[in-house]
Amino acid sequence: MNAPHTLGAEGERIAAGYLAGKGYRILARNYRFLRNEIDIIAADGRQLCFIEVKTRASLDKGHPAEAVTLRKQKEITRAASGYLAGLEGAPPDCRFDVIAILAHRVENGAIVEFGLEHIPSAFMA
Repeated sequence: MNAPHTLGAEGERIAAGYLAGKGYRILARNYRFLRNEIDIIAADGRQLCFIEVKTRASLDKGHPAEAVTLRKQKEITRAASGYLAGLEGAPPDCRFDVIAILAHRVENGAIVEFGLEHIPSAFMA
């Protein structure tokens, strides 16, 4: 389970479960607009949340949230604009969150021990 894609997919699964447990309604996962992607789009009450999930197996390359660079934020913002353009009516109140997951133990391809940090309104568009 060292492949970054596999680790990332497992982190997104954990994040979606975490959000659902907090009462968020998951609207889309891995939403693509042109060449940009948003990991999770969810409703928190009446607020629309565009959520980037970053998962790491160690802190060797820094905290997972540090990987949401200005360039990545711009890509997420472009994808969010595409999503909003497809909605009818007035655009909802929106925010951009980051969920950082640090995998402490992996067994049979699944993250079984981890730390999770949810950063609501992590950046502005």
